[in-house]
Amino acid sequence: MKLPSFFRSIHLMLQLSLRADAPRSLGSVLTAIGSMIALPLRTLGLKLVTDGIVAANPTTIVTGVVVIGGLQALSRFLMWASFNLRMRMRENTQVYLDSYLMELTAGISGIEHHERPEYLDHIEVIRAERWAIANPFNPISWSLASAFQVLSAFVLLAGVDLRLILLPIAGIPAVVATVHQQRVFSRLREMHAETNRRLRHLQDLTIQPATAKEIRIYELIGTLMQRRRELFDGLEQDRVRHELVSAAWLLATWSLFSLCYIAALGVTLALARDQRASPGSVVLVLGLGSLLIGQLSELAYNVAWLMRTERAVAKLVWLVDYAAEQKHAAQPRAPVGTPPRLRDGIRFTDVAFAYPGTERPVMSGVNLLLPAGKTIAIVGNNGAGKTTLVKLLCRLYEPSAGRITVDGLDLQQIPPEDWRLRMAAGFQDFARLELVARESVGVGDLGHVHRADVVADALARAAASDVRAALPDDLETQLGKTFEGGVDLSLGQWQKLAVGRAMMRQAPLVLILDEPTASLDAPTEHALFEHFARAASDYSATAGTVTLLVSHRFSTVRMADLIIVISDGAIAERGTHEELLATNGIYAELYQLQARAYA
Repeated sequence: MKLPSFFRSIHLMLQLSLRADAPRSLGSVLTAIGSMIALPLRTLGLKLVTDGIVAANPTTIVTGVVVIGGLQALSRFLMWASFNLRMRMRENTQVYLDSYLMELTAGISGIEHHERPEYLDHIEVIRAERWAIANPFNPISWSLASAFQVLSAFVLLAGVDLRLILLPIAGIPAVVATVHQQRVFSRLREMHAETNRRLRHLQDLTIQPATAKEIRIYELIGTLMQRRRELFDGLEQDRVRHELVSAAWLLATWSLFSLCYIAALGVTLALARDQRASPGSVVLVLGLGSLLIGQLSELAYNVAWLMRTERAVAKLVWLVDYAAEQKHAAQPRAPVGTPPRLRDGIRFTDVAFAYPGTERPVMSGVNLLLPAGKTIAIVGNNGAGKTTLVKLLCRLYEPSAGRITVDGLDLQQIPPEDWRLRMAAGFQDFARLELVARESVGVGDLGHVHRADVVADALARAAASDVRAALPDDLETQLGKTFEGGVDLSLGQWQKLAVGRAMMRQAPLVLILDEPTASLDAPTEHALFEHFARAASDYSATAGTVTLLVSHRFSTVRMADLIIVISDGAIAERGTHEELLATNGIYAELYQLQARAYA
């Protein structure tokens, strides 16, 4: 049975701190409580000093001075210890939190969540409140310390007269108002999550190298800044409106406490006049009353800090649940092993798919066999569904209907991580991994990432040996300008390295090349496809590999054993190059259009 959401957030806050640094977490609580309690207890020393002076009792005076000095020294020492413990604990917790978030997000089997606004809004809140989430034990420890501090004031006041405990009670409305204010602002931050994402996007457009040229050519900086200012002004209006309402409530509640403080002083003076309380008791109440204003303010602040952190951690709890649900959904109930080699092939049966948040399917009624040991080209216009088919095959998405089988085995019965270990892929939207070149290519097969000879062979199969030759430190060259000494590459060179990653695995069941030559010139493309053909032949003999080639360039896909034409999310045509030209259909029309363009 799950705990209520608030307690689950608190539980996760404790887990983050204790897992990151248990000794300092516990130490920070003890030192915080000790330093806070020492402050109100000093009023006992003031009481002793005052009563000693009135009674002309040096022993009582000295005792009071020792109590004040000892508690002052203890408080300062504990504050110093608490600060140092908290700073080190925070550093360790931040490191642990970053690793925890990386594991959560990258551990989700598919990529569907990256297209869900709900997920993106939760991530925006986590990003904005990272300072609080990475410091979860501090608000807990200081809220506890503040509560103990106010409780000690209760005890000291009750020792003078039970009616005086109404004074700290009168401060509770101010604490509640402060906490409510914080909850309102937390909800406001959540409501503004998408707008804040837009603000950051507009800023990113002006500072990222990828957009720098067009920003200047089209003189967009003024428009982008104006739009950003309009968005920010809308946010600011909401914030100011809520701040004015909160300020009114805080003024009213603190005014109530001030009136009760005056009344408490009156009661204490009356007791002293009737000799039912000592002059030291008057000083104690006077001192505690003035301290209570600060103590209650501190309690309100710390509880509000706790609520804000809990609210942010609640988004992290949501992410934990979402990741667990996705992982559970991706794991088969009766898992089967991946075939060592393909004999029949991969079959799509009545497969349909719609992207998250949409009703119109981008693919429907797809029935298709990708024969083992064959090179299959997937062609079609932009948006036809080519990349969607690839993503379904990689299990980055799951079909909305129908099923995909591998030699008769339902693909969903194979654990995703097992299936992907037998795949290799080069994508059009490839990653630019700014590592040393050997690692940037070698991560395509982590078992051989340190093998320069294996990496060199992969680059050769990808027709990318020329990129290696251009690197000043060979495969140990740092790539990218982000890091000192790094070498930047052209778009085509980056893509060749991405294809090299796809060539690292020696015997994949599926090799996917999704627009692998989009950034390359025609001669390079021709050479690359010749290498692909040889690699596909080798893989086919070893593992019955299905080589899937997605391309817009019809002049290069004619080498494929089978060409699949996708139109409007369905299989429109299939056959060899010659067969499709003979049918004079979509493929023939598109092929002739491209041929005329090169004539």
